[in-house]
Amino acid sequence: MRLDKFLAEVGLGSRKEVKQLIKRGQITVNQQLEKSDKRQIEPAKDLVMFQDERLHYQEFYYYLLHKPAGVVSATEDKRDRTVIDLFDEKDFRSDLFPVGRLDKDTEGLLLITNDGKLAHELLSPKKHIEKEYYAEIDGVMTKEDQRRFIEGIVLDGTLTLPATLLIDETSEKTSKVRIILHEGKFHQVKRMVKACGKEVTYLKRIRMGELTLPNALTKGTYRPLSAAEVDQLKG
Repeated sequence: MRLDKFLAEVGLGSRKEVKQLIKRGQITVNQQLEKSDKRQIEPAKDLVMFQDERLHYQEFYYYLLHKPAGVVSATEDKRDRTVIDLFDEKDFRSDLFPVGRLDKDTEGLLLITNDGKLAHELLSPKKHIEKEYYAEIDGVMTKEDQRRFIEGIVLDGTLTLPATLLIDETSEKTSKVRIILHEGKFHQVKRMVKACGKEVTYLKRIRMGELTLPNALTKGTYRPLSAAEVDQLKG
């Protein structure tokens, strides 16, 4: 990797700005002053320092975001605020993207990364990674609905994979439920509930695989994943 690219990647500034740092003699490589921004280095082996501080290169970034309603799961949008717009300047990277999507009016757990390989694996239908949702329903969900979820419901001409409907609370006209899916069809939770004659009025994703949404993580905020959490996702 070129030295100027490395310095930009670790957050010292733009490619133009870091070139100036190099020219001013503020960068050392393996304890030797380096004046060429074209110098090739190996991030894992070479010792690169700025103002007596070693610079550490990180290739992939992983964040758990609590998506609020009204924000779209995209990297850019001409009309609406995106999940990437929620990132602070210090954490923003142009290569970050959401893994999958949540509807604009849906809240909850969303994984943000720049690791394309992991994202592909997590979204692969063959993986059948569980996604758990909390939903509030206009209508009373029943044992018959639970049976239909387990057997699968036809959407777009194909039968959904077996899903789990957990009924937490019901009143005369409403329900509070949790739904566990193993796939990610378009508006799947809402459409499966509608097929049962009811309507979702509030939807929040609370889990993806082993990764759960922390109660302390408020809407619109995010945190980096721990090394253990990343290992769990990579499974």
